[in-house]
Amino acid sequence: MTIEQFRAALRNQPFRPFVIHLADGRGIPVRHPEQVAISPAGRTFHVVHADDTWNAADILLVTDLEFSETIDATGN
Repeated sequence: MTIEQFRAALRNQPFRPFVIHLADGRGIPVRHPEQVAISPAGRTFHVVHADDTWNAADILLVTDLEFSETIDATGN
């Protein structure tokens, strides 16, 4: 996954929720583009959730973006 592909997913109009799949098997749900902060160099990102928990990861660990209109709290 490149940072350009990741940014394009965040800019989709209309926005489509998605799950970020990582190499270690985790899935991070993104329900709104404002949940995501990308580092200035574009190497890492943070996703902040409604309950104020957050995930951070290296963009090089992203294996897939799964788009879905319905994503639950577990990322499914």
